[in-house]
Amino acid sequence: MPAKPVLLCAGSLHHDVIVEAPALPRVDQTLTGTAVRYAFGGKGGNQAAAAARAGAEVHMAAAVGSDDHAMKLRSALDAAGVLRSAVQTHPGASGMSVAISLPDGAYGAVIVSGANLLLRPEAVRFPHDCALLLLQNEIAETANLELARRARAAGVRTILNAAPARNVVPELLALTDVLVVNRGEAADLLGRPEAGIDATRAAEDLAALGPHAVIVTLGAEGLVITHQGRLTLQPAPRVKVVSSHGAGDAFIGALAAEWARGEGLEAAAAFGQAAASLHVSSPIDQRPMIDEAAIRVHRWADPSRSGRPA
Repeated sequence: MPAKPVLLCAGSLHHDVIVEAPALPRVDQTLTGTAVRYAFGGKGGNQAAAAARAGAEVHMAAAVGSDDHAMKLRSALDAAGVLRSAVQTHPGASGMSVAISLPDGAYGAVIVSGANLLLRPEAVRFPHDCALLLLQNEIAETANLELARRARAAGVRTILNAAPARNVVPELLALTDVLVVNRGEAADLLGRPEAGIDATRAAEDLAALGPHAVIVTLGAEGLVITHQGRLTLQPAPRVKVVSSHGAGDAFIGALAAEWARGEGLEAAAAFGQAAASLHVSSPIDQRPMIDEAAIRVHRWADPSRSGRPA
C-alpha cells in the first residue's frame, strides 16, 4: 500500500454550537429554534479532519485554552485520525462558534477566536516528509506568514484558504502556491462589491497578486481555477442539499489530500468537489464516515466530473 501523503494544517479549533431555526433573527428579535447540536469545528480542524478522511496523514498545529472544551477538541482530533503533537495549550478560553442552520441548508455563524490567536509558530515543527502546508484566516496572520516562509524555504507547498475574509499581506500571497476563496472572499481581497463580480476575472486578478494558482469556489455553480496560464471552469455535481454547513472545509481538506498525493490541481479540485457534494447531501450524523473510497465512488459516478477551458 502506498504511503499516505503528509501534510501540516495550521489553523483554528472551535467548539461549535449549531442551532436549527426557521430564519436568521433580525436585530432585537428572538426566534424559537427547532434543534441544537454540538460539534467539533474551526476551519483548521474541519479541514484537517476532511484531509485525514480523504487519506492523508495530517498533523494539526493549533492552540487551545485551559477550559473544559480543550479536552473535547483534542478528543475530536483523535477521533478524526488527526495527529496533535503540535497542539499548544494557553491560559483562557478555547475558540468557539455559534451557527444558525436554516431549512434550505443555508447558515450564518459567529466565531470567538479565543486561544486560536495565541498559536506560536516558532514552536511548530514540520513533520518528516511534509508535502503540504494548509492555512486559513482564523489564526493570526503573523503565524500564517512565519509558517509560509518556513514552508517555502523547506520546499513545502502552501494552500491558503483566505477565509474568513480579511486583508492578506502581499508577502503571504507571494508565498502561497494555491489560494482558495469563494466569490465573496474574492471580492473582499480585490476591494470590489460582491454583486456582479465575474469569477473568471477575479481569479486572474488574484493570481496577479502573487499566488501560483487561484481557485474561486462558486457553490452549486462549480469553481474556477487559474493555474500555469490556464483558466478552467469545473461544474459542481448536482445533489440534493441537506445542509451546506462545512462544505468549503470538506472541499479544501480533500483537495489538499489529493494534491499532496501528487495529482494535478484540476484533478485534485474535482476530488474536492466530490467530497463537498457528498458532504452537503449526506445526513449530518453520517458525514464523519465519508472517506477516500466513498469520495472516489461519488466522483466517478458524476457525469460532469471533468473541467473545461474557460
